[in-house]
Amino acid sequence: MLLSILLFSLMDASVKWLGATYPTAQIMFFRCSVAFVPVLVIVGLRGGFGILRTTQKKLHLLRSIMGVGAMGFAFYAFSLMPLAEAVSILHTAPLFMTALSVILLRETVGIRRWSAVILGFAGMLLVVRPGSGMLESGSLYMLAAAFLIGCTTIIIRHLGKLDDPVCITFYFTVTGLLVSTLGIFIQGWQQPPLLDLGLLIMVGLLGGMAQYLMTVSYQHLAVGTLAPLKYLSIVFSGSIAFLVWSEVPDVQSIFGIGIIILSGLYTLHRELIRGARARV
Repeated sequence: MLLSILLFSLMDASVKWLGATYPTAQIMFFRCSVAFVPVLVIVGLRGGFGILRTTQKKLHLLRSIMGVGAMGFAFYAFSLMPLAEAVSILHTAPLFMTALSVILLRETVGIRRWSAVILGFAGMLLVVRPGSGMLESGSLYMLAAAFLIGCTTIIIRHLGKLDDPVCITFYFTVTGLLVSTLGIFIQGWQQPPLLDLGLLIMVGLLGGMAQYLMTVSYQHLAVGTLAPLKYLSIVFSGSIAFLVWSEVPDVQSIFGIGIIILSGLYTLHRELIRGARARV
């Protein structure tokens, strides 16, 4: 999960850089088409296309559509927002995920963890700044992406008990490739120079490996344990944004980001205590 977070942070920074020049659908196309190559290699190493057999076709389709929708919203929002603020909103996904895990996975969430979730949403509001400018700032698109990621993570948690991680990644990548190809016909194609072509290819490689590693991680640990770890991407992305774009969040955003991080760390703390008691 930690390696997945680092790779996703590097991918997000690349997407933000490219988003100032290229249509969202074109960036998504490279994300999915390039990632499809290592996915096929992994399929071959794991025994061939037989590993893609599943009895959960509808659930795979739902997960893939939601995941591609989240990708599109997030990629577009990156082009509009400072990177640290965008990632902090995106990583309210674990808050949605914790709440959804109670309904869909019937996991137990105590009053302290619920309090942390509520506090995290309060921090999110400080960063999002609800109002008429949410579309222009990109915050509403990123919030939609966060909700969809929370939903897809719950589905991955269920699918991971039935299908191989490469199966889940394969169907998601194929769906993203089809949807982004359709999007190119709508948004158009801009021929990239060699340097930008390298960055577009890098988006696909980073995203494909990060997606696979994240899927594997959810097979081995509970949602409540993994979710708070994703807040580390705020630190990774914030550092990259400062070095590349000299971005520094204002006081209100820093305060909101801090609340989000603290709520995540406290949730992790409570999960570890609960796990220790269960082992005893």
